[in-house]
Amino acid sequence: MKTESIAIVKATVPAIQASGEAITQHFYRLLFAENPELQDVFNMASQASGRQQSTLAAAILGYAANIDNLGALGGAVEKIAAKHFSLDITPSQYDIVGRNLLRAIREVLGEEAATDEVLAAWAEAYQQLADVLIGREEQLYNQAKAEGWSGFKSFTVSRMVDESDEIRSFYLTPVDGQPLPEYRPGQFLSVKLRSLDWEYDEIRQYSLSDSYRADGYRISVKREPSAQAEVPPGKVSNYLHDHLKVGSSLAVHMPGGDFVLKHNDRPVVLISGGVGITPMLSMLNDLVLRHDTRQIVWLHGTRDCRSHAFAEHIGCLKRDCSNLTALTFYDDPSEAVQGSDYDYLGYITAERLERYCPKDAEFYFCGPLPFMRAIYHQLKELGIDDAQLNYEVFGPSESLV
Repeated sequence: MKTESIAIVKATVPAIQASGEAITQHFYRLLFAENPELQDVFNMASQASGRQQSTLAAAILGYAANIDNLGALGGAVEKIAAKHFSLDITPSQYDIVGRNLLRAIREVLGEEAATDEVLAAWAEAYQQLADVLIGREEQLYNQAKAEGWSGFKSFTVSRMVDESDEIRSFYLTPVDGQPLPEYRPGQFLSVKLRSLDWEYDEIRQYSLSDSYRADGYRISVKREPSAQAEVPPGKVSNYLHDHLKVGSSLAVHMPGGDFVLKHNDRPVVLISGGVGITPMLSMLNDLVLRHDTRQIVWLHGTRDCRSHAFAEHIGCLKRDCSNLTALTFYDDPSEAVQGSDYDYLGYITAERLERYCPKDAEFYFCGPLPFMRAIYHQLKELGIDDAQLNYEVFGPSESLV
């Protein structure tokens, strides 16, 4: 980027910050009015909740603030590229997004603030970021084509298992019977659905919940209730629970994602809340399968015994693996036996983290956003370095700080 363009973009950060969500809300209105087919790609539930608009506003500000230091955005770029890879985003769609974003900036800020000079600088900035993402996504697409498949591939549901009152596992087998490419523990895949009752396709990402098998993948999906009165229950999760049966077909994308188990000499701490257990379980099963001798600490929080998924499996691993410490925390212990069904009443606290977790460990955590923010701040209070913290936010990526 030209030096003067960088200066203009950085100078407009306060104006963008003041109107960030208004800009992104208007941007999405323009985008879907001009290109309704993109509703096949975007998660419209995240649109309804407002999370996507907030996330985009934060991403724009983060990029503008670091526009002269793109190295600081490496982690964010990797997460965005992984999400775009899972959705099969194409370079031409970047042109559509850029055009509508610039229009939204001008129409929200007004022509006096969003002058031709300002828009030209932002166009240059947008293209710089688009080029970085397109380049990284091309690498991911080429790798997928070489190792597995491009786009979405037909799978059938070969088995279904209820893991709790809310979570059901779906075992997915490729229709063509070909061996599946390996994935890294912690990664996710996308499924694409179309119902006769839906106007557009729906694409969702679900963590793989088991170690690698060449003949099939497993995802474990929580039936999502309505989080807010004005937001309906999870469209896709409820469809999967209510309509899929053994033999049903699903379109599945190659696994991807940057939340992965690191192979080093550090102890491993796996912390999960609710359905955040799924990528943690993939990691734990992989560690056990490879007879990893590192110290492993498993901490899981859930509401009660009815919502406690994979309890029997974790209990078996706990008995068989001398290097595994596994502890469960219940919000509501009624109908449960302490020491058998669960270990502690209440939340995972800083005191318990300090007691059970080696400070030199790699920490991995996933769960509801308030849970993750609490875990993040507790670990920081204990002096854990950011380089040791690895986490996955389900849905639009948000800051834990």
